[in-house]
Amino acid sequence: MRDLHELDQYRIDLDNARLPNECFGGVGELDLSKNGAFVIQHHGILLKVLAACGKGWDHVSVSTPYRIPTWPEMDFIKRLFFEDDEVAMQLHVTPKDHINNHPFVLHLWRPRSKLRSIPLPPKELV
Repeated sequence: MRDLHELDQYRIDLDNARLPNECFGGVGELDLSKNGAFVIQHHGILLKVLAACGKGWDHVSVSTPYRIPTWPEMDFIKRLFFEDDEVAMQLHVTPKDHINNHPFVLHLWRPRSKLRSIPLPPKELV
């Protein structure tokens, strides 16, 4: 994940995000270079973005007030929050593992360890 201080112009106070610190990996001092809440306008749509780094994962959630984010919106956020050489993914977990705390949110995930990379299909299939 990028150093999120590069996105400070979009940052909002975590108190305004109405989320407990547990959403960002626990209690204590929060590393704002890898965690935070942001509001970013993209083609007239306000995207609420929560970024967190914890338990070996980078995680970015993206929501809008009235609908699920579109592919171009998710791609825009991926490129804003992750380095060009980093692969991030959306996951479709089994129904028993699915948690839905917000009807209009999608997530991007990336394992932090360079030893655990995301397997990719052959380029001609992507």
